[in-house]
Amino acid sequence: MTSSSSILLTAATLAALLAIGSCATELTFTVGKGFGVNSLVLVTNVAISEVEVKEKGAPDWTELKESPTNTWTLDSKAALKGPFSVRFAVKNAGYRVVDDVIPAEFKTGSVYKSGIKI
Repeated sequence: MTSSSSILLTAATLAALLAIGSCATELTFTVGKGFGVNSLVLVTNVAISEVEVKEKGAPDWTELKESPTNTWTLDSKAALKGPFSVRFAVKNAGYRVVDDVIPAEFKTGSVYKSGIKI
């Protein structure tokens, strides 16, 4: 009887873990209004922090400023060149990087999936 109880408990635990894991939402980046040759506006569907982008071939990351909640803005003196990789912090999960998630030919309202569930 003990082994039957253990098997049921193990099955219930696995089912609970799968249910919790499936509740995660995939992080997306939407190009917001106000972008231009020298600016980029990103809106995320979940809360993240310390957002930075790196232009293709650039040696360094550039920090975006948070405007309203989940809206991140970059204003540059030079013209921006995509595609862009994005680095960001997730509460209690450290830093994540998504390479070339925003293509060179981005448009307002376009939604780009990160492939990362939060």
